[in-house]
Amino acid sequence: DVEAMPDGHMDVCLFNGAIRTSENEHMAHLLRRKSKVLVAYGSCAYEGCIPGLANLFDRRTIFERAYLEVPTVDNSEGILPQTSTQVPEGEIEIPAFYNTVKTLGQVEEVDYFVPGCPPEAHQTWAVIEAILSGNLPPKGSVVGANEKTVCDECEFEREEKRIEKFYRPHEIIPDPERCLLDQGIICAGPATRGGCGALCPTVNMPCRGCYGPPPNVIDQGAALLSAVASVVDADTEEEAARIVGEIVDPVGTFYRFSLPASLLHRSKL
Repeated sequence: DVEAMPDGHMDVCLFNGAIRTSENEHMAHLLRRKSKVLVAYGSCAYEGCIPGLANLFDRRTIFERAYLEVPTVDNSEGILPQTSTQVPEGEIEIPAFYNTVKTLGQVEEVDYFVPGCPPEAHQTWAVIEAILSGNLPPKGSVVGANEKTVCDECEFEREEKRIEKFYRPHEIIPDPERCLLDQGIICAGPATRGGCGALCPTVNMPCRGCYGPPPNVIDQGAALLSAVASVVDADTEEEAARIVGEIVDPVGTFYRFSLPASLLHRSKL
């Protein structure tokens, strides 16, 4: 049992997942105490990832949608999850569901960060190798990635053409020799840390951004938004609005993996 272990008993803990509930936070504090090295392992722990998009809503809205509004739910009594309830056998307690998804680093001190959704095998080995060798990088380092961007690793030819229309991946058959962004497909490569070898663009799928921001970039979504805005071909405000209006789900596109870790963090409560 982890609770019974002496503090600092574990050499390293690879913590997977964002902080959504009181149980998640309890485990974060517990594993921090019991581990010499705590690693935010994967995009969820590092940035909040896709579960973090729930920060666009509050707890009540999420519960009402999940337990009352969806057509596949039969809940005529309107029962919503509670942290405790009485049953004949006694009281049942469940973890509290927080209003806001947080990253591991927002609730505990983290030693290292491993990006990716999911992390690749070479990243896991990089952490283990560093610990076994004693050759640890500076605290707070991103391990298993590099200092470049995905664009730097991508072999597609970039022409930096001006874009008059944006496409979702299923709406166009891209030229396999050309930059996807040049073809109007939003690719997060300009605003994403390298280290994956540009796996997604290599198979003609746009980078989604799961490795997080490059070094010295505070807000990945803002960096991607800036990169996309720079290629819009518009002479008037109306034309720019029309082109940008074709982007479906802007927050989910620009902040797919990083909303909780961003400057925005969440919608206003």
